[in-house]
Amino acid sequence: MKKEKTPKLQNQENDEILPEYDFRGGVRGKHYKAYRRGHTVTIHKSDGTTQVQHFKLEEGAIMLEPDVREYFPDSETVNNALRGLITLLPRKPKAKMRT
Repeated sequence: MKKEKTPKLQNQENDEILPEYDFRGGVRGKHYKAYRRGHTVTIHKSDGTTQVQHFKLEEGAIMLEPDVREYFPDSETVNNALRGLITLLPRKPKAKMRT
């Protein structure tokens, strides 16, 4: 028996955003810096208890933007690409010791 195709939620002619979802006054990246510093999630469980978890990037962790993540899906590919770039960078001069 063939599985029936489900109709799309919106047809192609009616793909306009609803008026109550007007983002013209929105600010892109408004909470970006605060999110990077860390954020707290409060979970209200069905048994009445509450669990609070704080999330923060670990030391040395780097968050990739979505467009970059398409090309570098894991840390191995990122590290290999950066190692290739390191060879192109001029070496930093050593700091001179004062006498």
